[in-house]
Amino acid sequence: MNAMQNLAQSFSLNPFLFQDRNFTQFPQTPHQFHALYLKSGTLNHPSLSSRLLSLYTDPKINDLKSALSLFDALPQPSLLSWNLIIKCCVQNHRSNDAVALFRRMVLHGVVPDGFTLPCVIKGCARLVAVHEGKQVHGLGLKIGFGSDKFVQSSLVSMYAKWGEMGVAREVFDRMEDKDLVSWNSLIDGYARNGDVEFAMKLFDEMPERDEFTWTALVDGLCKCGEVETAREVFDQMPSKSLISCNAMINGYMKCRKVHLANQLFSQMPVRSLISWNSMIAGFELNGWYVEALELFDALLKEGLMPSNVTILSALSAVSSLTVLSNGRWIHSFMVKHGFELDGVLGTSLIAMYSKCGSIESAMKVFEAIANKKLGHWTAIIVGLGMHGLADQSLELFQRMRRIGMKPHDITFIGVLNACSHAGLVDDGSRIFHMMIDEYKIKPTVEHYGCYVDILCRAGHLEQAKMIIESMPMRPNKVIWMSLLGGSRNHGNLEIGEYAAHNLIEADPDFTGCYTVLSNMYAAAGKWDKVSQVREMMKKRRVSKDVGCSFIEHRGQLHRFIVGDRSHPQSEDIYAKLKEMREKLKQAGHVPDTSQVLLNIEGEKEKESELENHSERLAISFGLINMEGTTPIRIIKNLRVCNDCHEVTKLLSVIYHREIVVRDNSRFHHFKNGSCSCSDFW
Repeated sequence: MNAMQNLAQSFSLNPFLFQDRNFTQFPQTPHQFHALYLKSGTLNHPSLSSRLLSLYTDPKINDLKSALSLFDALPQPSLLSWNLIIKCCVQNHRSNDAVALFRRMVLHGVVPDGFTLPCVIKGCARLVAVHEGKQVHGLGLKIGFGSDKFVQSSLVSMYAKWGEMGVAREVFDRMEDKDLVSWNSLIDGYARNGDVEFAMKLFDEMPERDEFTWTALVDGLCKCGEVETAREVFDQMPSKSLISCNAMINGYMKCRKVHLANQLFSQMPVRSLISWNSMIAGFELNGWYVEALELFDALLKEGLMPSNVTILSALSAVSSLTVLSNGRWIHSFMVKHGFELDGVLGTSLIAMYSKCGSIESAMKVFEAIANKKLGHWTAIIVGLGMHGLADQSLELFQRMRRIGMKPHDITFIGVLNACSHAGLVDDGSRIFHMMIDEYKIKPTVEHYGCYVDILCRAGHLEQAKMIIESMPMRPNKVIWMSLLGGSRNHGNLEIGEYAAHNLIEADPDFTGCYTVLSNMYAAAGKWDKVSQVREMMKKRRVSKDVGCSFIEHRGQLHRFIVGDRSHPQSEDIYAKLKEMREKLKQAGHVPDTSQVLLNIEGEKEKESELENHSERLAISFGLINMEGTTPIRIIKNLRVCNDCHEVTKLLSVIYHREIVVRDNSRFHHFKNGSCSCSDFW
């Protein structure tokens, strides 16, 4: 008999020898004993099975899978075994399994004790399983554990996490021995639920405090928006924990006090990955996209490995800046370091490529994902619709349905948006009613907005007006602008005035409304009305937003505004503009000045204004600096005007270039004299 068998025999005689040897240092040893006892048939020994289970569930080994396998093989698990496996499930954030095991335990007639109940209560708290948690509370009272210190403390924590502060306080007041954990739970609960005054009162009444007490109060105050009070408490802390610093950073970021968050972050002697993530996500949330990417780069230089959360924030910042080269680099980093795309990272990557104008790359990412989830399908359908590729968007939508994937409300927004830009009225109407009748999805204001836009673009203005008036919610400015734009495009001044009146009422400072309405009056020769609109704009101090375009080159964003001469290459850019103007004239282009600013009177002045629009400056820069095979990608903050749209079509032919323009409505792909949008207006 070899040494291992001798050792096994000794344990079969005295299983408590487990306690005398530190087998947790050798994770393979429990598996070896498990196999030996299965072979010898001695595993049913209650003490032996419990000790083996305690090894599997020991935090140093923490082999839940093997523990569950062993537990399921036990014919009559002891109370100790039930407690061990339930606790291990909770520790591994498998609270569903813990609650299910507890139910099995009770059904088997095993009476829980003071060790079982706190674990199950903790699991119920995490799951927000209110009904089950209250049942466990009732069972604890019934079997005599209502005054158990640890059960009461767990109940206080559970009710506080659920926001049921009345019940939490009732349990707390009945405790004879109020431990520090209970005090902390109660303070945390009151602070999270916005009762700052009472949280501070309890804090002052506490007989003792630990680091968690201070941190819980700071975190709770930050989460309910009381960052100034949180900072006062934070400054009084005897020692500032990493968690409290992170809580303050998150609080500052949520309240848009970005400078204070950045100041605190720079002063931290030690930073965790959570600290970096809080800052990068906070920068992105507050529109500090460049700073988010700079900090992401700094994190990598520190030698830290980013988490999924870090990558998501970085990709979101890239999407907002539309810096495609940065997005490609992050994608390469993800591939190199084995980040899985089966989850939300894949969705974010598809969205990034779509928003940066490379729908081909977005499609490649989508097709490469083996286990496609609803988020992936939705992201690519939305992206294709955004780029005017309605046929592909609808095809994928049907493909998704064929394999049994059930679309959700955002999927339908993507498909309806695709139908809108392609002028597919029948398809859009069918899909809108399919969403309601087949999938029982209640339309939101965004769904109505897409459907109204479909009808307005096709000229069905009366039908669109009827739908708006029958909507169960208040129409937003996007819906009124769709009706106004449709009225202008189809020459219906009556409905246009109706839409403009409601739009001005909804958002008096929305510039686009005044511009479209005045252009409609000018086209109808109603110059007195044009003057009235001008006076209204002056009275309300409404001015037209300045057009601004961005173009990326070698990882740097270049910004242009109308008539901009501040760029280092300004002389070359305007020389190229002159060349473009001459070539356009030779191609027979006649400027469309109908959308030029009202205060520009002369026709030549209007044409000059058009020639200096920000996107034309960006195109000129791209033609000078980018190789002929590289698409020129431009981002504009406003909608592209009619004339610039036609000019860009012609330039794509004249210079044999692919030009992609993303305005505040959608993408426009210009190639060989055509555009991806079939209904631009």
